[in-house]
Amino acid sequence: MQLTAPAHRTAESPRTTRRTGIHDTDGMAVASFVLGLLGLLVLNVFLGPIAIALASIALWRGTARRGRALLGLGLGVADLLVLVAFMSADNTLSWSL
Repeated sequence: MQLTAPAHRTAESPRTTRRTGIHDTDGMAVASFVLGLLGLLVLNVFLGPIAIALASIALWRGTARRGRALLGLGLGVADLLVLVAFMSADNTLSWSL
């Protein structure tokens, strides 16, 4: 009984799936945090959903920076909540300082 994959690849069984490196998912987690934080100040209608998407993908792929991805997810949601709060206070479709 063999518990590991064979060390060599044969022509009959080529590797068809590409495993994303851990650095890619760590970068996504950090990017979601930075964009979520920046989104609280400017362009939250764009940066909030981008932060949410990047954090979700990073968590789904199993990032080593799970806390940073969760913060990015929370900040992305907070971006959208801030937008809704300002829109309801102004009774407009946009907000300005």
